[in-house]
Amino acid sequence: MIQHPPIAILFVVNEISPSLQSLIDYLQSMPHIRPDVAHHIPSDLKPYDVVLTATTVSSRDEVDLLTRFVQAGGGWLALVDLSDTPLPEIFGVHPTGIGPPVELRVLFTQPAHPMAVRVADSMYVNGYYRAFTLTASDVETMLYTDWRYQHQPVLTCRSVGAGQAASTTLQAYDDPAFQRILYRLVRQLAGLSHAERTLGVGILGYAPSVGQLHGIGATTTPGLCLQAICDMNPTRLEQAQKDFTEVKVYASADELAGDPKVDLVIVATALNTHARLCAQMMVAGKHVISEKPLALNREETDVLVEMAETQKVHLSCHQNRRWDVDYLAIKHAVREGLLGELFYMETFVGSFTHPCGYWHSHTEISGGTAYDWGGHYLDWIVSLMPGRVASVVATRHKRVWHDITNADQERIHIRFIDGREAEFMHSDIAAIRKPKWYLLGTEGAIIGHWQDIATYQIDPVVYFHRHDIPPTEMPPELTLHRRNRYGRVDVQKLVMPRRQDYLFHRNLADHLLTGEPIEAPLEHAVTVVTLLDAAAKSAAKGGTVEVLDG
Repeated sequence: MIQHPPIAILFVVNEISPSLQSLIDYLQSMPHIRPDVAHHIPSDLKPYDVVLTATTVSSRDEVDLLTRFVQAGGGWLALVDLSDTPLPEIFGVHPTGIGPPVELRVLFTQPAHPMAVRVADSMYVNGYYRAFTLTASDVETMLYTDWRYQHQPVLTCRSVGAGQAASTTLQAYDDPAFQRILYRLVRQLAGLSHAERTLGVGILGYAPSVGQLHGIGATTTPGLCLQAICDMNPTRLEQAQKDFTEVKVYASADELAGDPKVDLVIVATALNTHARLCAQMMVAGKHVISEKPLALNREETDVLVEMAETQKVHLSCHQNRRWDVDYLAIKHAVREGLLGELFYMETFVGSFTHPCGYWHSHTEISGGTAYDWGGHYLDWIVSLMPGRVASVVATRHKRVWHDITNADQERIHIRFIDGREAEFMHSDIAAIRKPKWYLLGTEGAIIGHWQDIATYQIDPVVYFHRHDIPPTEMPPELTLHRRNRYGRVDVQKLVMPRRQDYLFHRNLADHLLTGEPIEAPLEHAVTVVTLLDAAAKSAAKGGTVEVLDG
């Protein structure tokens, strides 16, 4: 896989709070980061690029040691605690008094700062209000908070000798947006440049909806640039050139693989071609994003994973549904413990409509009914219920739609090694839809009901036109049911976050260019194919129990 410059970090902390542990876990999730934790500052700091102190350093000897470390080219980040002990002089700042606990609006002093690329204009974090008074003229205020109509510094950085000393009074170490900023600051303190090169993107397979989605995603994401589009169909190439007038178009994968300006290829072709085309692009030295699922079976994914390792390129799946607002709301509820321990979940998609006549409906090309939406729904299961899968059982029905080769309905039941269970069903013969979501935990449950929404456009001749929004694209109504201490069940509507578009492409650029974690890692894509492969074998044999090894 792709390799980023290694960074060795030393955390010096007396006691690790849950918030700080979240930051440590976040950094540990990146293979190029090597964090160590110590209660005291060691005499030899040569093994480290950056030292993070989450406790006040007041010993003269320790301050001198860290100062020499910074002057020699190291980085020191002070996470200011709530004590009254002043910071060492090297930081050029003095923490103000401690204010009330509050939600703070935090912004970059320079919106065009390299650390602010692909980051929201502002973020809201919780903690005690505390700011800095600058005591040196060469201190850079990187982040400030609005406080009573004044901009108050909350994250600063100062060059000292060959290194840098930074400090922050913000305490929201478990906030994902702040974690990203702290990681980028750590890279800067380690001497890594923020200067980014732009990755040229090629799209292999230009189906109108998916191709345009990736094209807009590439053209609107800083750090990505749409360079080329490839398709064997002349009509699609003509449409691609209309949609994106500046790009090159190719009629063969060989031409795309040979384009030196293309660094990343998005493979958006039929599923039975994924393995071959992904491999061809990686051999050509390209990073690869495959439409979901990654491949037809585990044998193909094993070859692809090995090739990505050999070629040292990135490989993962286009799991854009990781940013669906209903999934995000459920993910937040699970992580906040609102359900207790999640031990059972069901997901469903379907209706009673004639399947399409494209390749998606034919098993030899598509893999089968469950491979389509199942690529997303099983990915949700893998994300929400991590852990080793013990077995898979699948059943299918072929009763109505005989003009296609996919089954009319497929159900996949997953049993984890610890007894937890999950199920996915795709039915094209469901006159009544099951809920999209049904999750049970030891303290509560969530149910998600589909919404049928239509919009109307006035027409002076025929009065109106109706446009139905596909239920799969409309967030469901999510309800949390939670048992209270009196033994009754409280019911509340789950609030979903505001939808943001093209976050997959932003996350991809963050990962490739700075090393930030990819939201849907390759191992999850492999697990999804493993489940689909086992389910296909089980259903073909009438619903046998397929035991998974590891």
